Amino acid sequence: MMIRTILFIGILLTFVSLIPRVTGMTINKDQIVNSKQLSNVRYASEIYIDDVMKHLDELQNIATASNGNRAAKTIGFNQTLDYITNYLSSNTNFKITQTFFNLRNFQLLRNPTFSSTIDGIVKTYTYSTTLSLADFYHVQYSTSANINNNVLLTAIPNLGCSDADWLAARPSPTGIVALVKRGDCSFEEKAILATKYNVATLLIYNDGTTSGNMQPIYINLGQNNRVPALFLSYNVGQSLAIAANDPSKVTTVRLTIVTDNALNPVGNICADTLTGDPTQTIIIGSHSDSVTAGPGINDNGSGTATNLALAATLSRLLQTSDYVPYKYRIRFCWWGAEELGLLGANFHVSEAKKSTVVGERINDYLVNINLDMLGSPNFIFGIYNGATAPTNTPAAAKPGSNKMTTLFKDWFIAKNFPWDYTKFDGRSDYGPFLAAGICAGGLFSGADGLKTVEQRNRYDAMLGAGLGGTSGIRQDKCYHLSCDRTTNINKFALDKMVQATADAIESIGQQPDLESWLYPTREIQELSKQTPQPKFAYNSINEYFGLPYN
Repeated sequence: MMIRTILFIGILLTFVSLIPRVTGMTINKDQIVNSKQLSNVRYASEIYIDDVMKHLDELQNIATASNGNRAAKTIGFNQTLDYITNYLSSNTNFKITQTFFNLRNFQLLRNPTFSSTIDGIVKTYTYSTTLSLADFYHVQYSTSANINNNVLLTAIPNLGCSDADWLAARPSPTGIVALVKRGDCSFEEKAILATKYNVATLLIYNDGTTSGNMQPIYINLGQNNRVPALFLSYNVGQSLAIAANDPSKVTTVRLTIVTDNALNPVGNICADTLTGDPTQTIIIGSHSDSVTAGPGINDNGSGTATNLALAATLSRLLQTSDYVPYKYRIRFCWWGAEELGLLGANFHVSEAKKSTVVGERINDYLVNINLDMLGSPNFIFGIYNGATAPTNTPAAAKPGSNKMTTLFKDWFIAKNFPWDYTKFDGRSDYGPFLAAGICAGGLFSGADGLKTVEQRNRYDAMLGAGLGGTSGIRQDKCYHLSCDRTTNINKFALDKMVQATADAIESIGQQPDLESWLYPTREIQELSKQTPQPKFAYNSINEYFGLPYN
C-alpha cells in the first residue's frame, strides 16, 4: 500500500509539472519567462542573408537611376523611402508612420561682397574659394543680407559667448553689424546670441593662435540659423576690432550675401509591432540616406537592409502561434539626413521630448539599437563601447548602454567570433537618444580606420585563414566614395552582424523587467554625482558631442 501511494504521488507531481506546457496555465512568473526563452530562441536563425542582399540590390538600382546616390533632398532618397514603405506594407502587419521635417537647401547664389570704411578710408576685401587667398568666406546656412549703406560695426568683447559680452558691447549690437572672435564656445552659440540681439549681420574672425588659424575657414551654423554671417581672416578681423574699439574712429561696413534657403521636406519612417506595451518601447534605427558622392550601399544601405529584414522576420514570427510576443513594443525606424548632421534622429527625439501622446514621448523609450555600416569589406565586428560615452552623457543612459555592450560581446564570444570595441562618441543616430538619457547600443563594421596587424591575425586565427582581411588599409576603402556599391559589401560579415542584432533584440525582448535591468536606480544615483554639468545649454546634437562645426 505504501509503495502504491508513493507511486501515485510521484505520478501526480509529474502531471502537475506538465500542466503549464499542456494547458498554458500559469504557475509562476519565472516559469513563464523560462518557457518564453525556450520557445523564442528563433529570431536570428530565421533571417536569411540573401534577403538582406536583395534589399541592397534594390538600393543600388535606385542610386544607379538617380545620379549615382541616395542623398537627402534627391530623387534617390525619396525613392529609397518609397521602397522602404512599400516593402513594409507588403511584408509586415506593423503600424507604419511617416513624419517629415524641413531641411534648408542652402545655396550661395553669387559671391558675397564685403568692404569697410575707417575714418573715411575705404577698403574692399577678397572673397575666394581658395581659402589661402581669401580675406573672407561665406558661412553655411547664412541668411541673405544687403547692406548698401555704411552701417556701424561693433566689436563684441570676450569672444561673445555670454549675454554679458553682448550687453557690454559699445555701441549696442542691435540693428548693426557685430564682430566676434573665434573661441571658447561654438559658432552656433555665437550665432544664437547674435540673433537674440537682432544684429544686421554677424562677422566671425579666426583667432590667429597658430599658423593654421590665420585664414578664413568653412563653418556651418546649422539648420536653425537665422542670422546673416561671414567668416573673416585673423588679420582682417583683428584690424577691424582694433578700429571698432577706438572711440576716436568711426568704423562702418558694407556687404552683400545672397543665398537660397528654400525648405525641402525630408522623411523619417517608423514601423511598430501591434503587440507590446507602447510605454516601454525598444527602438531599432538606421539611416536611409547616402552621401552625395555615391550609392551608400555599406553606409548605410547595410543598416537599412538589415532593419528591413529584422522587421519582416519579426512580423512573420509574431503571427505564428508558437512565438510568444514580447512584453515590449518594438519600433523599427529609418532616419533621414544623418549624413547632414543626424538631423532625422535629432528631429524625432526633439518631437518626442515635446509629445504628450502615449507611446510617442521620450520617456516611452527604453533603449535604442543603432545599425550603421555593417558590411565593411575589411571589416571588424565592432561593438559600441558604453564605457566611452561622453562624460556629460546623462547618468541614466550609462548603465544600460554598458549592458548592451556586454550583451553584444557575449554573443560574439559564445560563437567564438572575434570582436572589437568601437567608440561610442555620438557620431551616428544613437547620439540624440543618448543625449536625452536613453541608453543605446549597436554594431559597426568600420569606416576609415585602418585594420591593425593584431586585428588581422586575431580574425584569421578565429575565423580561418584569409577571413581576417588586410592590415594597414581602411576597414572600408569606399567610405563616402562612389565605389560604395554592392561590390563593397562583405556578405560574411553582414550576415553575422544581422544575426547578432536579432539575438540582442530577442534577448532584451524577453527580459521580465527590461526597465529595471537597463536603469538600475542605485547605480544611476551614484553616477549622477559624477556626471559634470554643461557650461551652457547645447544648441545641437553636434555641439553636445563635440562634432566638427567649429
